[in-house]
Amino acid sequence: MIDQTTQVSAPSRRLPFDRWSAGALLIAALVLMPIVSVAWIAFHPTENIWPHLVSTTLPRYLKNTIVLTLSVGAICAVTGTALAWMTTLYRFPGSRILQWLLLLPLAIPAYVGAYALVDFLEYAGPVQTALRQMFGWQSSRDYWFPEIRSLWAAIVVLSGALFPYVYLLARAAFREQSGAVYEVAQALGAGPFRRFFRVGVPLARPAIAAGTAIVMMETVSDFGTVDYFAVQTLTTGIFSTWLQTGNAGGAAQIAAVILVLILALVTLEKIGRRRSRFYRMGRSQRPLEPIRLTGWPAWAATVLCTLPFLMGFVLPGGVILSHALDNPEHWVDRGLGLALWHTLVVGGSAAAITVVAALFLVYGLRQSRNRLPKLLLPLTTIGYAAPGAVLGVGLLIPMAAADNAIADAVEALTGADIGLLMTGSAFAIVYAYAVRFFAIAQGAADAAIGRVSPSLPMAARSLGRTAGGTLREVYVPLIRGSVGTALLLVFVDCVKELPATLLLRPFNYNTLATRVHEKASLEQIGQASPAALLVVAVGLLAVLMLARANR
Repeated sequence: MIDQTTQVSAPSRRLPFDRWSAGALLIAALVLMPIVSVAWIAFHPTENIWPHLVSTTLPRYLKNTIVLTLSVGAICAVTGTALAWMTTLYRFPGSRILQWLLLLPLAIPAYVGAYALVDFLEYAGPVQTALRQMFGWQSSRDYWFPEIRSLWAAIVVLSGALFPYVYLLARAAFREQSGAVYEVAQALGAGPFRRFFRVGVPLARPAIAAGTAIVMMETVSDFGTVDYFAVQTLTTGIFSTWLQTGNAGGAAQIAAVILVLILALVTLEKIGRRRSRFYRMGRSQRPLEPIRLTGWPAWAATVLCTLPFLMGFVLPGGVILSHALDNPEHWVDRGLGLALWHTLVVGGSAAAITVVAALFLVYGLRQSRNRLPKLLLPLTTIGYAAPGAVLGVGLLIPMAAADNAIADAVEALTGADIGLLMTGSAFAIVYAYAVRFFAIAQGAADAAIGRVSPSLPMAARSLGRTAGGTLREVYVPLIRGSVGTALLLVFVDCVKELPATLLLRPFNYNTLATRVHEKASLEQIGQASPAALLVVAVGLLAVLMLARANR
């Protein structure tokens, strides 16, 4: 009996482990590797310059980053919430079209907006030229004009590009609120402003906080805008420390500071709404009835809602379009064609790999009985919060070491020089894109698979289908719409990604984003405009999908 008990109980203590668990663990490890790599390099640098950074440049980087992040977050929170409130609860001239137009600034990358603003307001731009002609001024010494390449300009550009994140989430929250709540508040004597501050904002606070957190994380990770405006932040510090001084350990230490800042933002956002609980009273709750404005308040609302759209989309889009039309010869430039091809290759490859991996991970966790992959699942979304520059540091250093070791080993054995397989090709860029935007694909896959009735895969399994066969023949046909959406969203973000591409691209390898940055940095806006327009056109596809999903 003792022997039988031992034989029976021993297998029961073993954790079930299968190919789904192994695959899920492998994918999670690959996604987390760059983050772990940054932490390891930061704590084990070849040359420790941390004391030098702390005593010289790091305080300035940190101060500018915090000021920029808090300013952009505050402006976007106020602007996005106010716009969502007005377009949801009121009707005024143009309100129906404006509620969709206010999403369009998401299609303009912030760095494109920076190039357009400088071109519009610089000394030779149309604004200062018109002022000199109007008042008869001869040179810049005759009048005062604010410095364009400065911190305040970076705040304006980033706010104009990012406020739709708050607007989109706040508008969805306002639309889900019950009209009866506002009727009660109005019956108790609350005017429009008191209803906004005492009812609307508190009920929508979780959505507003989530949107503001996204804005602040995007601000921390921005490189193109702050670099063009000569604002020294933590992200620009990574590039200067690594590329100018050649100290990879110092760059990793600055990257670790960014990770700590990002984690602090995420933690504060969760703490700020952990005790907030908001429930719908029932399916039959009365929806909000928009109030029709008349007279000057109606036109004032139209003007207030139009200004962010003009600033965030019309101005940068108009400037770039004007340059593109004035310089048609740059549309047939060979460099633009190569940049477009590279963008399609790396963006398409990254989107396909990311979505397939996310689908395997989500489905595999549902099949697996092992707890470890499920515990790692939330951590795989951290790549979306990590800036591209951080991922570049976390990938390039270990990949370069592995590349050199492989090349040396092959040359020692065969005498052939195979070169750098990973860092000498677009492999590193695709890998960085997959890690950076894995959360988007994972969220889409998880939501899509969760909507499939459990009875369908159960029926397939009862008919002899394997787990893989059930995924191919049941799940994929049912969720192909969501998979297609995830592919497009990941591809769009890959097209706009700049910092990771700058750090990881092989020599003389341009995408549309790096070509825009390269030409604009040389003040060649005319040559940068075709690539910028193509980036904007791709971004519009994602915005149109968002508008369709939020009807």
